[in-house]
Formats: sequence, structure tokens, C-alpha cells
Amino acid sequence: MEHRAISIRPFIGAKDFEISRRFYSDLGFKESVLAPDLSVFKMEQLAFYLQRAYVKDWIDNTMIFMEVDNVARYYEDLSAMDLSSKYEGVKLTPIRVEGWGRECFLHDPSGILWHFGEFSSKVS
Repeated sequence: MEHRAISIRPFIGAKDFEISRRFYSDLGFKESVLAPDLSVFKMEQLAFYLQRAYVKDWIDNTMIFMEVDNVARYYEDLSAMDLSSKYEGVKLTPIRVEGWGRECFLHDPSGILWHFGEFSSKVS
């Protein structure tokens, strides 16, 4: 196939749609409301859809990896936001070093696990 992909946008659910909307706005994503139960959140060329839908097994098994240019700086910025005191269920986990690079983790208010990672030069 010789098509050029433009973007990939996962759909994620929210236990409490309004809280999740505020959370992702606090993270720096810009929201565009598409319907009363659906928004797209964008950060530069990255985007995902947030929907007012909660299926516990689905949410508990949702993980999103976002590559960042400097995971240490990103972790410091996330730490400074103190999101865990503002949003119930939010948990930030410190940076781990893996064979492929480094990453930190952030659970959103619904339980979705975000991986923020930086690949080592030999892997990317």
C-alpha cells in the first residue's frame, strides 16, 4: 500500500467526562468540542478523541504512549503541576530506564495509563 498517513487518533473514554476535559486541558491539550459527548484534544500534530463513555475493563486496559523530546524535563513539568492533588485517582510515576529508552507514567482521572517516553538514539 502506498498511502501517506496523516495522523492516528485513538478514542478514549472517561469515567467523568467533565473532569477528564479539565484534566487534559491542564496537560496542555487544546479542546475542540465535536458533540455534547465527544471532543478532540490536540497538541501540535498529536490528537485524540475523548468521549463520554465508560467501560471499566476497556478503560483499565487503555494505555497511550507519547514520545517526548526530553522525558526528564517533561516529568519535572508534570510534577510541578501537582495533578494528583487536583484530580482524584491521578498518579505520576517517576522515570524508569529501559533498554529502549526512558519513560514516566501518568494515570488520568479515569485510570487510563499514559506513557511519556524518550527513545535512546540506538532505538529510534
